[in-house]
Amino acid sequence: MMGKRIFLFLLTNILIMVTITVILGILGIFFPGIGQYTHGNTLNLTGLFVFCLVWGMGGAFISLQMSRWMAKTSMGVRLVDGATGNAKFDWLYATVKRLSLEAGIPMPEVGYYDSPEINAFATGPSKSRSLVAVSSGLLQTMNASEAEGVIGHEIAHISNGDMVTMTLIQGVLNAFVMFFARIVGWAVGQALSNRDEEGRGHNAFSMMAQFGVTIAAEIAFGILASFVTAWFSRQREYRADEGGARLAGRDKMIMALEKLAGYQKAIDPRGAELATMKISGKSWLSLLSTHPPLEDRIATLRKGG
Repeated sequence: MMGKRIFLFLLTNILIMVTITVILGILGIFFPGIGQYTHGNTLNLTGLFVFCLVWGMGGAFISLQMSRWMAKTSMGVRLVDGATGNAKFDWLYATVKRLSLEAGIPMPEVGYYDSPEINAFATGPSKSRSLVAVSSGLLQTMNASEAEGVIGHEIAHISNGDMVTMTLIQGVLNAFVMFFARIVGWAVGQALSNRDEEGRGHNAFSMMAQFGVTIAAEIAFGILASFVTAWFSRQREYRADEGGARLAGRDKMIMALEKLAGYQKAIDPRGAELATMKISGKSWLSLLSTHPPLEDRIATLRKGG
């Protein structure tokens, strides 16, 4: 299973790199020099920005387009159609269908994945190409009212367009992380190169230093960007809770979160990219957590009622 996840990760990243390289190549036909952000010792900020924007936004949106396939493959999601003969699976399908109609969105794909965690997620590139999946642990642990609250929450994510919103935010942040990291790396490289313009060995050293500083800056700026995406994700969870309360009922949404509060230990490590789309999640650092504490979410729902 680990080998399969590694293969999918590598395949996804290769497809993203190839696609963006092709896009830059096509753009280069109409806009010569696009993506070339240095001319000797001069930094072309416009070219750098275009290069970073294509890579940052392109990578995020290609990942979004592949999100439903990746989710089904990495989590082993099995789709249901409402006619399985299994009471729980058929109830799941019927409930998603009813709440989707109430939310005014096209019917998502519906599935479940074998896992002891009590969780569910929604993903997909658009409202018309979405997926709602719940864990087998949730179906076994929650009663119908609690599970309906969870499903309402996931339907609200789709209705709110959260997948696209988070992709836009991540894409913009990716672009800025790349942009400023390359400026820092270029500045360090130029500073080292100007100290000694004679030796080729020093020039080679300055190039290596520029590369190393760029990577280090990307990591540092990437961590800072994670605080921003985590904050947006937490606000999105409050909105999905409120949406779930409107669709399934406030009491059912509160009951679902209360049940989740007692089952937070079992976390499925598969599909790490889906963590922000699950109804429950945790992080070692609260500012990097994609989900607010369940206690805060319950209190907010009670206050809103």
